[in-house]
Formats: sequence, C-alpha cells, structure tokens
Amino acid sequence: MGWLKSIWSRRYLLWLMTVRNVKLRYRNSALGFFWSLLGPLFLIVIYSAFLRVMKFKIDLPVLVVGIVSWQFLAMCLGDSLGAIVGNSNLVTKSKFPRSILPLAMVAGNVFNFMLSMLVVIGYLVVVGVEFGSPLWVVGALLAQSTLCLGVALLVGSANVFFRDTEHLLNVVMLAWFFMTPVIYPISTVMSHEKLPSWVKTAYFANPMAGVVSAYRQGFLPEQSTVAIAPSLYALSFGMCLVGLLLGILAFRRGEPRFGDVL
Repeated sequence: MGWLKSIWSRRYLLWLMTVRNVKLRYRNSALGFFWSLLGPLFLIVIYSAFLRVMKFKIDLPVLVVGIVSWQFLAMCLGDSLGAIVGNSNLVTKSKFPRSILPLAMVAGNVFNFMLSMLVVIGYLVVVGVEFGSPLWVVGALLAQSTLCLGVALLVGSANVFFRDTEHLLNVVMLAWFFMTPVIYPISTVMSHEKLPSWVKTAYFANPMAGVVSAYRQGFLPEQSTVAIAPSLYALSFGMCLVGLLLGILAFRRGEPRFGDVL
C-alpha cells in the first residue's frame, strides 16, 4: 500500500513521463502517431498474402488478434531493458519512486496498443466478424497490463545489475512465443488427444495463454472451437498477478542500489 501511495502522490510526474515516452517513440518520425495505426495495417496485409501462399490452417483474424496482442508484451519487455538504465541521470540525481519509470513505459505502450486495436477492430468489422462480450477484452487488457508491469519491473531492475539480461530475454521471449497460442489456435492444444488433462491445465499456467485466448473470445467467439473452463482463465490471470507481485518484490529489493551501480 505504501508503494501505491507513493505512486499516487506523484501521479502528475507519472503522466509527464508517460507522455514523454509516447513522444520519444515517434521522435523525428514524419508520420508520428500514425505508425501505431499503420503498423497493424501493414501486418494484416503481409500476413494475408503470406497465408494465401503458404496455405496455413489458421484464419487470418485469429492470427492477427494473436500477433497484435503479443506485440504489446514484446514492446513492453523490449522497452523495460532501458527503463532504469536509460534514465540513469534521473535515477542518480533526482529523488522520486523509481518504479514510475517502468510504470510510465508500460502506460505508454498501453496507449500504443489501444491505437493498434482500433485498426484490428476496423479490420474485423470489414470482414464481418461477430464480436463477443467486450468484458473479455477488458479483462484480457487488465491482466496483460498487470503482467507487463510485473515483468517490466523485474527486467528493468535485473538489467541494472546484469547487462546480459538483454541476451537472456531474447531467448526467453522466443521460447515464450511458441509456448503461447499466437500463431496457432488454442484448440490445437486443448483438442490434442495425446496430451493428458494435467498438461492442458499446466499450459494455462503460462499467463499469455489465457490472455490471448480471452482476446480471441472477445473478438472472435465463433472461432472458439473448444470450450475453455473458467478456472483455466482464472489460472492464467492469477499468474499475471503473481508476475506483478514478483516484479514489485524484485524491484524494491534492488532499488536502493540503483544509484550506486549506475
């Protein structure tokens, strides 16, 4: 609670840092914020051509929702490497809760992600998709933002003390990507006859498995060919909260030494 109060008391600083992060992403860019809209648009066009050539057994809307939701996590983790190290002057010369730095970074990426989702929604409307309950999307966004903040706190703190974190993160992200139903539907796992039930349950201990599935449930309910028990979603969302708690603990333990190391 003390951590939350310290953030709230400096909420204006958090706002300024968030706006700064959004502006820095598009600094010296001719199109500026429009890249948040053009990025997913190009993605849809490219993957559409790719699927037609390769004839993969996955619908384009399913793939697009998975890829765009994954990019939110990937952007947060990539930016988290420099959340503390990249602001060494502020860390060493100013007194404020250092957790504002990764929090502002995640908030900026939430803004970019929501712009990207506008393009995805427009695309789904054009192709005639029947949407599900928006509560699925809201729940997925809250859970993923929680996860992103937790992992950003952990990665940002670790990168201060271990500069090999960047290389390790690349390996972890690659493995995590293929363990998440991004380029394949969740039915591939849940309907697999040779997988025991406990393996399918453990699969949802990956927080992104439930998050991506929840996005698809909200945007593409007719694409859900298998029923997923609410307890499995609860498991994934609960792991998002565990990730946040671990990130906070790791960050608070390392924060007193940031100034000395940097």
